[in-house]
Amino acid sequence: MKFPALFRPLQLGPYKLAHRVAMAPLTRMRAERDSFAPRPLNAEYYGQRATKGGLIIAEASPVLSQGRGNPATPGIYSEAQISGWRKVVDAVHAKGGIIFLQLWHVGRVSHSSFHRGALPVSASAIPIRADGMKAMTADGKLAEYETPRALETGEVKGIVEAFRQAAKNALAAGFDGVEIHGANGYLLEQFLQSRSNQRTDQYGGSIENRTRLLLEVTQAAIDVWGANRVGVRLSPHGIANDSVEPDPMPLYTHVVKALDKLGLAYLHLIEPRSSGAGRADVHWENVPSAMVLFRPYYSGVLMTAGGFTGETANAAIVEGHADLVAFGRIFISNPDLPRRLEHGYPITPYNRATFYGGEEKGYTDYPVYDELTPA
Repeated sequence: MKFPALFRPLQLGPYKLAHRVAMAPLTRMRAERDSFAPRPLNAEYYGQRATKGGLIIAEASPVLSQGRGNPATPGIYSEAQISGWRKVVDAVHAKGGIIFLQLWHVGRVSHSSFHRGALPVSASAIPIRADGMKAMTADGKLAEYETPRALETGEVKGIVEAFRQAAKNALAAGFDGVEIHGANGYLLEQFLQSRSNQRTDQYGGSIENRTRLLLEVTQAAIDVWGANRVGVRLSPHGIANDSVEPDPMPLYTHVVKALDKLGLAYLHLIEPRSSGAGRADVHWENVPSAMVLFRPYYSGVLMTAGGFTGETANAAIVEGHADLVAFGRIFISNPDLPRRLEHGYPITPYNRATFYGGEEKGYTDYPVYDELTPA
């Protein structure tokens, strides 16, 4: 066996994983364009990547229409979407796989064209202004980010309830659990970070207040699923979507300690070296390691993600920094990634040009290793 630590079993909440190679949540923009429901093509894609006792975290799915910021991303707020996701779940379960759904609200990382002219919402009326960053419009064009509308205090409870209903919808679709997307500069991180949150109510100011929404959303999911079938994803040192906390350690130490008390299925940390990797191939050097920094504050299952190879993933497990490693881009191009890592088979390179939108090309047409070798 090439990487033995990656292929030790692991208890994840009520589920026994056969290995520690998880599929990370990956936006692919291939849902049905009018209903935003998953299609048979999506079920084929996820089914290809399912393994017995393997964990898949399905792509980020808006919990309500207001939470959308990209064309053709699947939602989890309508009956059609629930029905579409059920076919995806069935395809994964048919292979003996385990699948969680990532629940998403993009906040200010959006454009008014998705909302019938209404402005995107955020913690505060602070636009994205990072150099070179553009919003995607509903017709797939690029535009300047608009100044979002700050959510009123009374509206914030509605966000919590939208996540609660989405958690119920995911349960109805047959998923095995849900992951709360608190990373990558989206709405929950916009509330967490001081640069994007300048509120003066109970959701702004102190670290405790800025953490409040994430914890309320997480608790809402726990109310539906039980804590041991809920995960949370964070990017403590990330820079995606103009997110930066000037001093991340105090904020994220508080967040991780608070989440540790809840008995979650897992905590999922994105390594800063890969922040923004969806937009370009990046590998930041001389940056801190999220798993190393926050492992001491989290006693449950810790998942890490961000530019790992078989070697570095195996080392993370051996050294005790993480319990589970999520792979993204190379899982796109290697539907049989766990088997390739187990046996040391070569890795097929991915084609970035086919990441977002389209049909089969770069989605369901990547071969498994047996198809690459003569009979």
